[in-house]
Amino acid sequence: MARRYSKKASTDVRRAMKKRKAGTLKSGRSGRKVKSRKQAIAIGLSEARAKGKKVPKKATKKRKTSKKKTAKKSKRKAKR
Repeated sequence: MARRYSKKASTDVRRAMKKRKAGTLKSGRSGRKVKSRKQAIAIGLSEARAKGKKVPKKATKKRKTSKKKTAKKSKRKAKR
């Protein structure tokens, strides 16, 4: 199976993880220190993406329909 990320992308992630460990990694606009391991990985990957390295696209959220909406739809169908 092929690699999902390029080697250069993984070095960007490694650099972000080292910065996090040192306490110098900061997030986006707010500039808050990053404490989360997952957040550090996400920052490293997004930087790699911005540089044009081989990284898969971000996973999109699957929207769940709320219970109220599905209940209304079923009521409408029942009336018809």
